[in-house]
Amino acid sequence: MIGLISATAAGAAARDRLAAAWPDRTRVYGGPVADAVRAAFAECDRLVCFLATGAVVRLVAPLLHGKTDDPGVVCVDEAGRYAVSLLGGHGGGANELAREVGEVLGAEPVVTTATDAVGLPGLDTLGLPVEGDVAAVSRALLDGEAVALRAEVAWPLPPLPVAAEGAYTVRVTDRIVEPAGGEAVLRPPTLVVGVGASKGAPVEEVLGLVEDALREAGLSAASVAELATVDAKAGEPGLVEAARRLGVPLVTHPAEALARVAVPNPSDAPLAAVGTPSVAEAAALVGGGELLVPKRKSAGSPAMATCAVVRRPGRGRLAVVGLGPGARDLLTPRARDELRRASVLVGLDQYVDQIRDLLRPGTRVLESGLGAEEERARTAVEEARRGQAVALIGSGDAGVYAMASPALAEASDDIDVIGVPGVTAALAAGALLGAPLGHDHVSISLSDLHTPWEVIERRVRAAAEADLVVTFYNPRSRGRDWQLPKALAVLAGHRAPATPVGIVRNASRADESVRLTTLAALDPATVDMMTVVTVGNTATRQIAGRMVTPRGYRWQEETR
Repeated sequence: MIGLISATAAGAAARDRLAAAWPDRTRVYGGPVADAVRAAFAECDRLVCFLATGAVVRLVAPLLHGKTDDPGVVCVDEAGRYAVSLLGGHGGGANELAREVGEVLGAEPVVTTATDAVGLPGLDTLGLPVEGDVAAVSRALLDGEAVALRAEVAWPLPPLPVAAEGAYTVRVTDRIVEPAGGEAVLRPPTLVVGVGASKGAPVEEVLGLVEDALREAGLSAASVAELATVDAKAGEPGLVEAARRLGVPLVTHPAEALARVAVPNPSDAPLAAVGTPSVAEAAALVGGGELLVPKRKSAGSPAMATCAVVRRPGRGRLAVVGLGPGARDLLTPRARDELRRASVLVGLDQYVDQIRDLLRPGTRVLESGLGAEEERARTAVEEARRGQAVALIGSGDAGVYAMASPALAEASDDIDVIGVPGVTAALAAGALLGAPLGHDHVSISLSDLHTPWEVIERRVRAAAEADLVVTFYNPRSRGRDWQLPKALAVLAGHRAPATPVGIVRNASRADESVRLTTLAALDPATVDMMTVVTVGNTATRQIAGRMVTPRGYRWQEETR
């Protein structure tokens, strides 16, 4: 919950705007300001104070306990010009809150946390337990000193400017280690603990068994992702409480699914009790991985619990990102976030140049020239399979005549794939022309490099007969100068010579050009590969210099 506190009418107005935007996330605190701050500080995860920073400093100073306990605090000035992250930038979430407040109120977020200011991910913001000499390693990263990454297990981390060797180290491991001087240890959630239990098994017996198994195997409890068991034990109190104390979910699986898992130590007892010859090992192994600790029993007499431990490899992450038509303000916030999250960027060299300044330090860039689409797709998937966080970029929307298709054809279910939509060339051109896509429409690529012309021509003819507005991608190049005239001739067999046609070149870029003409007057020689050609249907009209396709034929008749 976010507590909102204000002292003046102007502050209250901004406060109420935020409360209206986030009704389920915020709580307004009224009354004397000092009392309101104390109450919100005790009850909320974060605070937004519409007060001077000096006043807030004096009010919260006596309430501070420590950076891991205190809520994040953001201050907004009287004029609503700035949202200042004052306290708990990382741990309290104030840096991100300042950015969110800025978006709602139109205020400039002010973030002074060193790593955020220079575009580095803070080691304490990665969502992983971190220990060791975190401050010294973070300072070394900021100062550009040599910091080595020692990844004992693969995990899709954001970019870090690391070297092969250095006086400082970021170590990624799920093992019990004592951090050395100048070493920060990140613990990814790679371990799954399968557990079985008799009815009424005490939580102390279950928890003791799990902790002993991890410790003796040299594995850190901080890297446990979940406890796993059979569905029949979903409500077993000892298992539920053990998971709660470990701070992980209790995940259950049907007995028939566990029975299909090959295990080294099956048993007749669980088969008779719950319908599977293995609970602990099978529940740990059902999602794949390496069995580190085979089934072991608790020390009770009789033993009432079993457990097994599996290491699941970190799943790589592939984000297929659409960059839009080229203008920076048409790059979506989600695309920006994915570019900053990726430790590996794969793309066409000219597209990489468009967004190179948005990449975080340490991002590994794999770029290539025109004509290497399949190679780029394979490279991106291979990097993700190595456990990397990868962004594969394309222009417009990556799923429209771009990189999503070859990438997803290459990818299997061993990686996570995220699609990030972008503004397509057809949409960008349509907005410049007016409203040509107001009714049913189709996009057709005239490039016959991958599709036989006979197929393309059949699709153009179908669109012509169906009276669809048509947007032509890849209309004409030096080596392909006859396809556009043929396509236009097909359309001309079904549409009047005066049918409006929009010609947009380099939509949204500095040298964009927009022309309206007609099907009869269009000169194909004025079109190239940087151009989108939009041909109206029989209802499309030029109105006040704009190309407009009515939403329905009835509307067209009523407005004539």
